[in-house]
Amino acid sequence: MITFENVDVVYPNGFKGLKNVDLKIAKGEFVAIVGLSGAGKSTLIRTINGLVPYTSGTLTVGDTVVDPRSRSKLRRLRARVGMIFQSFNLVNRISVLNNVLVGRSSMTPTWRSVLGWYRAEDKEIAFQSLERVGIVDKAYNRASALSGGQQQRVAIARVLAQDPEVILADEPVASLDPPTAHQVMRDMRRIQQELGITTIVNMHHLDLARSYADRIIGMRAGEVVFDGPVEEATDAVIEEVYQRSLTAEDVASVDVPVSLESLPETPAGPGAETNSPHPDEKERTL
Repeated sequence: MITFENVDVVYPNGFKGLKNVDLKIAKGEFVAIVGLSGAGKSTLIRTINGLVPYTSGTLTVGDTVVDPRSRSKLRRLRARVGMIFQSFNLVNRISVLNNVLVGRSSMTPTWRSVLGWYRAEDKEIAFQSLERVGIVDKAYNRASALSGGQQQRVAIARVLAQDPEVILADEPVASLDPPTAHQVMRDMRRIQQELGITTIVNMHHLDLARSYADRIIGMRAGEVVFDGPVEEATDAVIEEVYQRSLTAEDVASVDVPVSLESLPETPAGPGAETNSPHPDEKERTL
């Protein structure tokens, strides 16, 4: 389903975000990626949808070679690959339902998306997606009125409305309290099992990775140093993954170059507010 072959990422300042990564992730797997801050977790996950361009090697999703240089190819890829961010990335001034409908944008003419004129079929899909995460009763609330956990579930519903083959989640529960984090992870795990969607999550909490993932990938200094089923991720193995091999200066120098142009197209209408990542945001990893 997803194949990394000798993939490297070198940032403009010379920092090596990924080093010779070889990975295969099968269709329907639930994979957690763990490691220290600056280890390459966010870099790895963001190469899959082209938010971070890789420098060398080959990366494929299904039968599609990821090519960050081609906007048209990236648009088609991102229609199949949903992304959940730590910061939710909702449009705060509009309703929960309209936020979820943004997930239908790739299947809707741009003028309809901008005006908010979605088909009845799209609205039904949006309601079904909210039902899956248990907040359909909030459909007509403003997004800004929801709690953090509810906003993250709206973000999950928005991705589901996209009908994705792959879900990427970059620290989706790092800002949530433990009970809410478990609820969000239970939702993601149930959806992955029911729909068979390949799910790859960067995890801040190791206990959550062990509780919900099928497989754990451990990263250190841009390299994969562990890859195996959860049962094999013993304390000794994880301790090795978390050995410090980067200086504070190294970590501080890592910028994930996310520009607003590189984000999936999500027309929100004139005057809308978002909490999209700043173009210079740091890699949000352990």
